[in-house]
This record gives sequence, structure tokens and C-alpha cells, in this order.
Amino acid sequence: MTDLQCGTSKIAGASFSLHPMADDFIEVIEGALNETDTSKVWMETDDVTTTARGKLIHVFDVTKSICLHAAKTGKHVSFQATYSVGCPGDSKSDAYLALDDVLSNTTQSDESHYAAAKFSLYPLGGGSYMETIYEQIEAMKRYVDVSHAHYSTKLSGDLLDIFTGLETVFQKTIDSGSNHTVMTVNISINSPSHK
Repeated sequence: MTDLQCGTSKIAGASFSLHPMADDFIEVIEGALNETDTSKVWMETDDVTTTARGKLIHVFDVTKSICLHAAKTGKHVSFQATYSVGCPGDSKSDAYLALDDVLSNTTQSDESHYAAAKFSLYPLGGGSYMETIYEQIEAMKRYVDVSHAHYSTKLSGDLLDIFTGLETVFQKTIDSGSNHTVMTVNISINSPSHK
């Protein structure tokens, strides 16, 4: 029988989609994937999303790198992801837990890429979840502009700063005692409406 207790798995994962608003969308997606070192995560793409599984630090490294490489094309790109760790229904299969925490991708960029995003944080398996959510929304203000939106929190600023904030608040939510943590993210990069 499957162990249905939250927090028993240290495997983190992200199910994500990248949508370039361009005729050469295939080249943009494949280019971003090919320029990203995915050797420290298990990854699989199906007809809906790509899933990356492994240590949280490497899952964020890979998804951040894919977004950054897509942003460098200058094309309007939309990125949606669901990050999760501690899922009670998770299994140890289809995952790669690298032995080290050394990042495989260079995420520094000479260019700044303005992005707008919305995120929702779900600390599951714990008691005072709203207090945890509000604390992490407040913590995001150290990285980017934060504003209210229905069913989510809106972020705007540099793409790398958004990812730094998202990874930080996700980890802090885990550290606060959330046994099963989920975060949904929608990011718009290089949108004409940003101008």
C-alpha cells in the first residue's frame, strides 16, 4: 500500500509549459531546452507539459534557465508551472537526486528581462496556512514589486529576481513546517503590453 503521509518524499518536482508567442515557437522551446543542462534532474515531456523531478535546488535551476534562455530570444513567452514537494502520493521512481547542490546552469545575465507574474502558494498538511502565505507574500517584496490579484499574488520586476523570490519563499514555506508544499506560477516575459 502507498504511504499517504505528507512529507515522506524529499523529491521535488515541477510540471511546466513554455508558450512562445511566435511562428518559430518550436525553435524557441527546443533552443531553451538544449541550452539548459538538465543532467541533475529527471525530465520527461509529453503532449501537455514537461516534468522535472529531483532536488528542489536543481528543479528551480532548470526551470529558471529554460525561462531565461527563452527570454533572451526577445520573443513574448508565457511560462506556467506547478512546483511540489512532499506529495503523499509521490513515488521514488522517475527522479534523480543528485549528490551535490552545485548548480549546473549559469543564471546570470547581462540583460535584464522585465516579467510580470502571478503566483499562489499552498502550504498543505499544516495548521496556520494563511499566516504562512501572508509571511511569504511579504517576503517577496524584498525581490520584486508585489500587488494583490484575485486568487493569486501579482509580481513584477526582473525575471531572475522573480525566480530568486519564488525559490526563496517556497523553501521558507517548507522550512516553516509545511509537509506538502505546492506553488503555481504564471510568468509573462517580453510582452508587448509591458511597454
